[in-house]
Amino acid sequence: MKYDKNGLLTPDLAESYEISEDKTTYIFHLKKNITWHDGTPFSARDVIFTFNLITDPAYKSPLRSNWQGVTASLIDDETITFITNPYAGFLNNATFGILPQHIWDSVKPDNFSLAQLNLEPIGTGPYKYTSFLKDSKGNILSYKLVANPNYFEGKPYLSKITFNFYTDDTSALDAYNRKEIMGMSSISSQKITEIKNKKSSLEHSFSIPRYSAVFLNQTKSLPLAEDKVREALNYATDREEIIRLVLSGKGSPAYSPILSGMIGYSPDLGKINYEPEKAKELLDSAGWKISDDTFRKKGDAFLEINLITTDWDEFSKSAEILRDQWGKIGVKVNINSLSVSDIQQNYIRPREYEALLFGQVLGAEPDLYSFWHSAQKKDPGLNLALFGDSETDKLVEDARVEFDREKRINFYLDFQKKLVEEIPAIFLCSPEYIYPVNKKVQGIDAENLISPAKRFSNISKWYINTKRVWK
Repeated sequence: MKYDKNGLLTPDLAESYEISEDKTTYIFHLKKNITWHDGTPFSARDVIFTFNLITDPAYKSPLRSNWQGVTASLIDDETITFITNPYAGFLNNATFGILPQHIWDSVKPDNFSLAQLNLEPIGTGPYKYTSFLKDSKGNILSYKLVANPNYFEGKPYLSKITFNFYTDDTSALDAYNRKEIMGMSSISSQKITEIKNKKSSLEHSFSIPRYSAVFLNQTKSLPLAEDKVREALNYATDREEIIRLVLSGKGSPAYSPILSGMIGYSPDLGKINYEPEKAKELLDSAGWKISDDTFRKKGDAFLEINLITTDWDEFSKSAEILRDQWGKIGVKVNINSLSVSDIQQNYIRPREYEALLFGQVLGAEPDLYSFWHSAQKKDPGLNLALFGDSETDKLVEDARVEFDREKRINFYLDFQKKLVEEIPAIFLCSPEYIYPVNKKVQGIDAENLISPAKRFSNISKWYINTKRVWK
């Protein structure tokens, strides 16, 4: 399976599929006459081979958790059967890339990640590897692909594509402005104004399933354990200001982990206006009074929050804005901006933080289990707000196995209502993914992306207008 330009699932290498009435058996019928880039026929045996690698712990695949409890069997060279427990998001898992058995069969698990085949891959897609260039330190400088004339959906329009690699965003932007490259993988909102030759550039903006939020660890902070304090922080958060100053307007407010365009999204559920006066009233009623230094105090305790975030511009600037916004209602915020690896190792894994400004990337299906089920409160789980009880856990579990769309929507709505009520996190915004490309490149029609890499979902249809010139 693959995602189309709207971010919806559609068959790719599969011609069709069938699902049993009890939702436990999936039969995929593969397209005929597909070949690998080296001319070898593609078959269901390659799919079974890849599935076995993913599920074998020796290969340490990050996809392994998606396929635990699933069995796969070969019916014939064009038919595969998967047997699984009922799970509404199963077809999303069937988007993994397939490896050619005749190439990878002899590579042992210990050598898998280091194999040269990772740099010189054999696939079935519209473009195939031809060469790459490294510097003296082994860093890849450029990577070249050429059109696959035997691509099963038709030969691509563009004959070749070259990817150039740069040490940082500034170097990539300079190359784009010099017209050394025709597109950039991404650009931060703050750097959009640095693009020159606006007439020859087009900034594609895509909605993408990711959001930023301040996750509140109530076990590490007595003030944050108070309902009225969390509610006051929510009212004191001006999301529009963050979008305007940090994202240059390229984003939308977020009030829950289910974003616009997802099943279960409700535009009004959890929506809250910026009301600092309301926030002050809540804190006053909770006994947090303004002290001589303009910050609030209850007894001997100060209303002080230690906020951890990454040293990425988007997050560090958002943290500074929150410090100012929350400071206006008498909350003192201490910011500590660290590297992602430092945060992962020393704060997220042991859950040693009071408040964490971080982002989460979702999939096409809003499966809330990894981020919001109570079983994921401890490492390696991703429940950063340490949220969940038997009631919310059941809603998450029921939504995963419910195939009736309306019933699943109701499970998601009920879950969000509980989330809004308890405020385990202050949801901030969902940034757009910005992809600047030279206007000469035509045919880019994607609208919703599951991930930035999916901007290439229809690359075989991209083209550059040319004209004949008499010589």
